[in-house]
Amino acid sequence: MVTKMKAAVFSDTHSNTALMVEAVRRTRPDMIIHLGDHERDTDILRREFPDIPVYSVCGNCDFAPTSPLTDIVPMGPVKALICHGHSYGVEYNNVDRLVYAAQEQNCSLAMFGHTHSAYNGEAGGVKVINPGTAGKGRHLTYAFIEVFDNGGIASEIREL
Repeated sequence: MVTKMKAAVFSDTHSNTALMVEAVRRTRPDMIIHLGDHERDTDILRREFPDIPVYSVCGNCDFAPTSPLTDIVPMGPVKALICHGHSYGVEYNNVDRLVYAAQEQNCSLAMFGHTHSAYNGEAGGVKVINPGTAGKGRHLTYAFIEVFDNGGIASEIREL
C-alpha cells in the first residue's frame, strides 16, 4: 500500500489569514508550512489546528521574529529546505543559490516565498516550490504537496 504525507504550504499571508484557515480545513493536511511574511500568522494556525504540526520560517517583513531564517523539515522519506527566499536572492525565481543550499543539506525539496509569484519546478534534482502569496494581491495561491513513501513528490499550486 502506498502511503503519503500531505502538506499545505503558505507564504506572504501579511495578516490575511481567513483563506489560509479555510484551505487547511478543506484539505486536512498532515502538516502546515508557512514561509514567512507574517510568521505570527502561524499562531492562528496553531490555535485552530492544534493536532497538525506547523513549521515556519521568518521573512523580510517579520520584525522581532521567533522562527528561524531557514529550516529542514522531514516529510516522510524526504527532507525539505524551507525559507522565505530573500536571503537566497530568489527574485525573478532565480533559484540557483537555493537549490545549491538544498543539495548541500541532502534535501530533495526546497520551498520559498518572498516573490508573491507561484513557482512549481525542478532544478538540479531538487523539486522547487513557491506557493505564491496567500495574503496580498489579486491572485492568491498556496501549494499542496504530497510525499509518497517511495520518495516521490507530487505538487500543485492551488487558488485560495
